[in-house]
Amino acid sequence: MDRILALDYGDKRIGVAVSDPLGIIAQALETITVSNKRKSFERIQEIIREKNAVKIIVGMPFNMNGTKGERAEVTERFISELQRVVSIEIIPWDERLTSVQAKRIMVFRGQKTGTNKAKVDKLAAALLLENYLESRTQK
Repeated sequence: MDRILALDYGDKRIGVAVSDPLGIIAQALETITVSNKRKSFERIQEIIREKNAVKIIVGMPFNMNGTKGERAEVTERFISELQRVVSIEIIPWDERLTSVQAKRIMVFRGQKTGTNKAKVDKLAAALLLENYLESRTQK
């Protein structure tokens, strides 16, 4: 079976999560440090091959009122650039509050969030993917 990737895109880091082969469970995978866009895209391509991914969900940071702000425009540019180097479908997905939720989960677990930003990012990607997977089962 094929898997779905989720990316929580940021200027410094990209949180990555992957679904199980049945598309039921989301798992935080890794955080890519964005030092060079080309290298980041190469790592995403490697993950696509390694995990046999057929689709990518990218977190779209809408404003709380549902409008697009500056961050959403930056993310749209990232999606456009990524689409040029991957041949699978990319779906923007509402990520409002996933980072906040990720931080709350970490605090509940007794983990520090300020020094574990990479962990927050990959957990946010897993929450994003979980939301997407749940939306498919509700249809």
